Amino acid sequence: MKNDLLIRDLTSADLARGAPLLAQLGYPVDTSVLEERFEDFIAKGERAIVAERDAEILGLLTLHVTNVLHRAGAVGRITLLVVDEAVQGQGVGRSLMDEAERRLWSDGCVLIEVTSNMKRTDAHAFYEKLGYEKSSFRFGKTRPATTS
Repeated sequence: MKNDLLIRDLTSADLARGAPLLAQLGYPVDTSVLEERFEDFIAKGERAIVAERDAEILGLLTLHVTNVLHRAGAVGRITLLVVDEAVQGQGVGRSLMDEAERRLWSDGCVLIEVTSNMKRTDAHAFYEKLGYEKSSFRFGKTRPATTS
């Protein structure tokens, strides 16, 4: 099943078909809002790729390059990977990860990190199967609501 996948850059034309994947991951968003976010995302030089089969978007991945002072090269970061629940276990996620790694190594990254919510233990097992190791903690802080 892996062979007939097309891995390519996400385009604005894909957003309506990609929004349900974000909802499956727990991030529901209206397509109009996603279109605004995508414009800003692309304007800042960020990248996303999709896995497509028969004109259907089956998976989505975002990848970023961060230049840091403390390493001999840039750090690649995968901040989102979602595969349609109906096709999980068919190589879609692995194909997206393979392409992301190829692109990030080609960009000169010396390390690739994957961010994943602590509760996504199935995802952690998947990343470990691909050779990723738990190497650090991330701490997050949500912007406080403003009061009028």
